[in-house]
Amino acid sequence: SRFDFLDFCLYYDMLLSVLMPLYNEQETVAEIVEKVLALPLDLELIMIDNASTDKTGQIIAKFSNRKNVRIIKREKNIGKGDAVVAGLELATGKYTVIQDGDLEYDPNDIVKMVDKAEEKKALAIFGSRILNQGSGISYYRYLWGGKLLTLVARLLYFNGITDESTCYKMVSTDLMKSLKLECERFEFCPEVVAKLGRNGIKIFEIPIAYYPRKFEEGKKIRWIDGVEAIWCLLKYRFKSVPKFSAK
Repeated sequence: SRFDFLDFCLYYDMLLSVLMPLYNEQETVAEIVEKVLALPLDLELIMIDNASTDKTGQIIAKFSNRKNVRIIKREKNIGKGDAVVAGLELATGKYTVIQDGDLEYDPNDIVKMVDKAEEKKALAIFGSRILNQGSGISYYRYLWGGKLLTLVARLLYFNGITDESTCYKMVSTDLMKSLKLECERFEFCPEVVAKLGRNGIKIFEIPIAYYPRKFEEGKKIRWIDGVEAIWCLLKYRFKSVPKFSAK
């Protein structure tokens, strides 16, 4: 790594900031919030309600009295990336990780990611659904979606990752803020991968569980998001990106 890990992590208020962008997740949000808050970690949970039209806002308001919970209410749903940027501004943890508001990912895997980061003194840890042979991910769907994105990312950035489109991307908060994220929708995910790659940051991976939901159950990503993700990976391979600097 180009950075001194100890210098990078001397100043933080707590171990982990969990960013949870939300849009119409009334069926699952209470359960996932409880799971995150039950983790044996010194963490803060920052929920960003992306102008939900269901009862999501009312449900998360019940957690507002928790000292480690912060809630941001957006008046317009611009996109997941926009919500993440808003939450990142408030993050004070040593690491930042993104948690979706559904039940596709198991928050217990976040504990393993933190352990790996501490062990390896890593600046970036991804949770890979592919490394877990027992994962519920559909090989057919992944073949034409995530596998293609992963291949493009590996070819462009030589990062060796196995799951580019995973939600579980945990990055040192200082580094994450230095990325100066610009993408407002789902393409913020490959933007993170691209900017880490351009700065020579090693990405570690651990196997994680995955329980995919269907579109009728609330899944929001579309085929056009995959096209935009590939374009994003290509764009940032040649576009000028911020250079990270340790504090």
